[in-house]
Amino acid sequence: MRHPIVNTLTTVLLVGLLTACGSGSDPADDAAAAADFEARKANMLATMQEHFDTKMSLPPAVQEAFERGEISPEEIDQRTAAGEFEKFFRFKTPADLPTGLVWEDGSDLPDIGSPNATKGGTFYGALSDFPRTLRLIGPDSNGSFRPWILDDTRMQLGRRHPNDTSIDANGNFRYFPGVAEAWAVDKEAATVYVRLNPAARFSDGEPVTTDDMMFTFYFMQSPHIQAPWYNNNYQRNYTNITRYDEHTFSMTLPESKPNIFSRTLEIGVLPMHFFYEYGEDFLERYQWRFVPTTGPYVLKDEDLKKGRSVTLTRNDDWWAKDLKFWRNRYNYDRVHLTVIRDSAKAFEAFKKGELSIANLSLPEFFYEKLPANDPLVTNGYVHRSVFYNDVPRPTYGLWINSGRPLLNNRDIRVGINYAVNYQKVIDQFFRGDYTRMRTTADGYGEFSHPTLKARPFDVERALDHFAKAGFTERGPDGVLINEQGQRLSFTVNTGYDSLQGTLTILREEALKAGLELRLEILDGTASWKKTQEKQHDIAFVAFNVSPEMYPRYWETYHSVNAYDQPWLADGSPNPERKLKPQTNNLQSIANAELDKLIEAYRASDDVDEMKRLAFAMEELLYEDASFVPGFVIPFLRTGYWRWVQWPEDFNVKLARSANQFKLAWIDRELEEATRNARRSGETFPVVDRVFDRYRVNLDTPATAAAQ
Repeated sequence: MRHPIVNTLTTVLLVGLLTACGSGSDPADDAAAAADFEARKANMLATMQEHFDTKMSLPPAVQEAFERGEISPEEIDQRTAAGEFEKFFRFKTPADLPTGLVWEDGSDLPDIGSPNATKGGTFYGALSDFPRTLRLIGPDSNGSFRPWILDDTRMQLGRRHPNDTSIDANGNFRYFPGVAEAWAVDKEAATVYVRLNPAARFSDGEPVTTDDMMFTFYFMQSPHIQAPWYNNNYQRNYTNITRYDEHTFSMTLPESKPNIFSRTLEIGVLPMHFFYEYGEDFLERYQWRFVPTTGPYVLKDEDLKKGRSVTLTRNDDWWAKDLKFWRNRYNYDRVHLTVIRDSAKAFEAFKKGELSIANLSLPEFFYEKLPANDPLVTNGYVHRSVFYNDVPRPTYGLWINSGRPLLNNRDIRVGINYAVNYQKVIDQFFRGDYTRMRTTADGYGEFSHPTLKARPFDVERALDHFAKAGFTERGPDGVLINEQGQRLSFTVNTGYDSLQGTLTILREEALKAGLELRLEILDGTASWKKTQEKQHDIAFVAFNVSPEMYPRYWETYHSVNAYDQPWLADGSPNPERKLKPQTNNLQSIANAELDKLIEAYRASDDVDEMKRLAFAMEELLYEDASFVPGFVIPFLRTGYWRWVQWPEDFNVKLARSANQFKLAWIDRELEEATRNARRSGETFPVVDRVFDRYRVNLDTPATAAAQ
């Protein structure tokens, strides 16, 4: 994902040469590299054009039947030849735009951030592990570094406003512009029209155009990225993308979903010129190349210290630096991220002043490692803030792989649910500050199931279900054994070393019900890799879900994301099916009834029907019992050095982490004064605040709305 930054499109060839040979190389080698680059570029453009010419828009029912193996590629080809399907990629002129479109740009929304924010200084942070790639997409790209080069920094077409979470008269959330300057919706046609901001630039200086948007869809539909979720999303969830001119295009969805903007405006744009060498070797060729960004931070080659640190630099020429909604954010000149794999060591680095902020959400840190009576706090050097947010909740819990031996038995999975004592974890480890998660989709207001609750800890019920699965006798260590001598023992892997204590409690409590949980604490990337490759028994992990109107189910629970060819033509399970890696169906769920509900949910544009379907799906997932709901963290607790400044109301309603929206700034004068004061013994007033404007009662179903 990162590489030498291209200054102009005309220097792409030069960059290719420098990458291949370096300065001072033999002219013959330069010529060979140039020829290779031109050949790859020509091949990419030809392949993309062929895709534009041949990619057909399959109706959702056809696409899903094809994914299930009920329709063969040959049948798709025959129906395409017969003219049944229209082209996915379409090219028209401005004269073809519908008349009467009502363009909007969110300019009436309030600005974000503080007008008092100043630019400058260095933010010091930590990574739990060094990134395994700089690619934005594909295997190993979803690590702890991802938010810094994608989620939190790259500009999308538009963004949902994080404080004004009202719903307009058309049933949409409110959006403000990013790379797009305006948009219009034809709800009956399920189409959103977008005008790119003509000033929008990638960090290498190249303009953002609709050609880049067309390339983005080609890229995301290509198998070379080895990312099945993106492949499906950019095919199933869109009917077409249409280019009208250099800055105007439209996207049409198969159905006019509530909040259609979340599927159309919340898309980033990739620079086509950077991917001229894109092809089958994408994973290796682009492994360590920085993709030019529409956002404010860039990565220089010399600032990538393999295994040690990564430093990002704010682009002084960032095209959006003076625009409303962006001008008071991304204030650090540099972001220096050091790899510190142990959370305890990272916290000690913070207390030494080597890191700028610390997450205090864990009680251990808030009550013991940086309590209110800590000298750093009482002397005013370090400030503490508790900020209650209001977002859909990350899915902390145990994800049971039902594709593994023994775990494919529902009674064992139900027994595990009853043998897991999360309430004790909440009461002891989290000091009662957290609440129990109820379902797989908490925090979605009326779309969250109104009555379902997680199964309580109950040894007798656990033993009953384990007995039904044949585990009736205890071994000398208290672990249940069946007639074949198999022990009721499973490995729980996680990348959350700071939460190891929660698993220790669960392990001790589970043994009361004859269940052995073997703990495997890995670094974050390694644990996630194992889980996505479906090599886990049970994973303790969480998806950090987006603040959408309603939860998603397809990517996490549809059978096509569990197995290759999950069903035979007659609808029965395929005995030859194999677990599919690199998907979010971590539980390997393959349930035909659930598939039908998911497909109906995806196709529906009726809010009431979607609620009914969501409730029905949650009930099936409850019965499946392959997810043990964990806990909900209702706030952000943050410690930060006195020189890290925040807006008056600290953060925004939809913040999922203190630094997500990049609202803070560094006061360099305060930094110098504070460091000097620590040496001289001078003190400052205590700052220990609670911001509860957005506090909600998470114990009452359906009140934790993100609306």
